[in-house]
Amino acid sequence: MSTTHDDGPLAARVRHVEALLEERGWLADGELDARIDAFAAGGSPANGAAIVARAWVDPGFRERLLADASTAIEELGMSMAAGLQVQPLVAVANTADEHHVVVCTLCSCYPVALLGPSPTWYKSEAYRSRVVRDPRGVLREFGLELPDAVHITVWDASAETRYMVVPRRPEGTDDLSEQELAGLVTRKGLIGTAAV
Repeated sequence: MSTTHDDGPLAARVRHVEALLEERGWLADGELDARIDAFAAGGSPANGAAIVARAWVDPGFRERLLADASTAIEELGMSMAAGLQVQPLVAVANTADEHHVVVCTLCSCYPVALLGPSPTWYKSEAYRSRVVRDPRGVLREFGLELPDAVHITVWDASAETRYMVVPRRPEGTDDLSEQELAGLVTRKGLIGTAAV
């Protein structure tokens, strides 16, 4: 038995399915690899940060983002397409009274195109199970202490729907450009485990 993934039984099945798709004309030769490479190369927290910064400076965009995030991000040249599948995106906005945090309790579903590769802690069983039961305690461990009056909503991502948090815009940032605002947004802020 081989120890490399390229020679393993799963890789052989994937190559077989890919060959069938190409044979039937559903995929061009090498198209799947090209799409995967493009998807992986374009995924970055900078994408999510640009979306948030636009929402902070453009109330109309913010409204469209919260109503239909998958369509709104296309205005910025972004997409939730992953290979051959489009994953719906839901954007949720933090307010003074409500804080949102994202988890995938079953695995690690996550908007890679907008946030880059998921952090190790996001995939850990400890985070996935505890943030649902004790979100305030988990956020405290991340250094985010929220007042008791703030309601915390935990969003469970899945293969069907991905979530992204729109953090609250920091006070005193009225004079910053959209690009400078984007520089304030972190991946943890986009997941909801940190404030901006």
